[in-house]
Amino acid sequence: MKIRVGFGFDVHKLVEGRELWLGGIRLEHTHGLLGHSDADVLIHAICDALLGAANMRDIGYHFPDNSAEFHNIDSKILLHKTVELIATKGYQIGNIDATVCAERPKLKAHIPAMQECLAQVMGIDIDDVSIKATTTEKLGFTGREEGISAYATVLIENK
Repeated sequence: MKIRVGFGFDVHKLVEGRELWLGGIRLEHTHGLLGHSDADVLIHAICDALLGAANMRDIGYHFPDNSAEFHNIDSKILLHKTVELIATKGYQIGNIDATVCAERPKLKAHIPAMQECLAQVMGIDIDDVSIKATTTEKLGFTGREEGISAYATVLIENK
């Protein structure tokens, strides 16, 4: 069996007038993330990690932010399509380990719902989806609540 590891990162600016989507679920918050799609930074980081592990470039290559087809798209659709893309090269997901950096909203209570949602979208066991949340101790753009970032590491296996 061949295994590969991938790493992904994404960041989006927080703005008024947008819904906040993280890990495929909508969170109540005063601000949402700005982007061409729903701007779900966690899903975008996971997509980049999966594509990178399979040596298939990045999320912007497959789902360009200047394409009307992907305007305001639900990022869960992009994640599902990414899983299908890596499958064309014979890969399946082993596990996901991800971290979201945000001062607010507090994410701890939402992590189980995110894990369940993402596992279902990717067709994997919930135990194979690790999500952690942290702050930057009020430092930098996340600390000033200007944006949210996410990091993801994935393991993929050749079927």
